[in-house]
Amino acid sequence: MDVLEWIGHLFESYGYSVLFVGLLLEFIALPFPGETTMAYSGYLSYTGALNYYLLIILAFLGTTIGMTITYWIGRKAGLPFIQRFGKWVLLRPDKLEKTQSWFQKYGNGLIFIGYFIPGVRHFTGYFAGIIALPFRKFAAYAYSGALFWVILFISIGKVFGPQWDAVFHLAEMYAVRIVAFAGAVITIIVLIRYRQRIFRRSTPVMVKRKEGENTD
Repeated sequence: MDVLEWIGHLFESYGYSVLFVGLLLEFIALPFPGETTMAYSGYLSYTGALNYYLLIILAFLGTTIGMTITYWIGRKAGLPFIQRFGKWVLLRPDKLEKTQSWFQKYGNGLIFIGYFIPGVRHFTGYFAGIIALPFRKFAAYAYSGALFWVILFISIGKVFGPQWDAVFHLAEMYAVRIVAFAGAVITIIVLIRYRQRIFRRSTPVMVKRKEGENTD
């Protein structure tokens, strides 16, 4: 039985709970094909078997709850605990070191983009807790990244239907570039709106100054 058949049987037997439980367990670092499952569930919503919006909600909750659990494990138990017991949930020392080097390269932004990097997303929550990153800052990166991640992969199945598999593999290959492009677009939009807001606030002041100069 291949992965898709296995995932299909899981959905037939357990329905929506497959996505929630599976993603939660994946972020504790247990083996589960999260991205493939999300894309396939999106395809099931395309066929009308499942509800697209409910899938997004459950995937988001499973992901964020899993990430939050790993953050607090890292925060409370620390690195020695994970080094000692991490092997039982596939937290190998070499992967933890890889995540540390990625953190040094990308900073807290890795928590957001880490979802799209194989072998990294399972460790960012633990490592954020180990370095005692403030929870609000962690949540801002982790929850926004989770929302983008689940919408992207569930939507692949929903939008492309029977061709979802081919598009899914392309998305896996270029996921980081897609995220970087989306981040750049969002940054540009925010900057434009910010400049417009400043311009609107400064315009009345400039008008008043000109009126004052004309009165003099």
